[in-house]
Amino acid sequence: MKTVSTMMAAAVIAGSALVAQAAQAQAPAQMQGLKRTDILKSDFSVPGREVLQVRVDFAEGTVSPKHSHPGEEVAFVLEGTLEYQVEGRAPVTLKVGDAIFIPAGALHVAKNVGTGNAAELATYLVDKDKPLATIVK
Repeated sequence: MKTVSTMMAAAVIAGSALVAQAAQAQAPAQMQGLKRTDILKSDFSVPGREVLQVRVDFAEGTVSPKHSHPGEEVAFVLEGTLEYQVEGRAPVTLKVGDAIFIPAGALHVAKNVGTGNAAELATYLVDKDKPLATIVK
């Protein structure tokens, strides 16, 4: 009986891995190479707003989709070199320790322009109960 339970558990784990792999393969090309790790989510002192912190990892050459947020973003480069294109501004290239402020609703794109992985710590001050990002096609 113990062997059957162990085999069933192994089958479930293997099946879960296959489903995750298939989902990644079907993700839009723009989202492949991006990994998001949620760090913090908390109510903000302004009613109806919240603060979120997220680590975003970019594989070499990865470009985020063009998107906006329902609030302000501060992106701090943790690793590598990222180029930010923010609507109405000239592109800017940031290295480790640099930061950028992105106004609420501004369309923007981030691209790993260095070699190897790049990562940012994104802090969002956004409207609660709204999607964190709106992707523009």
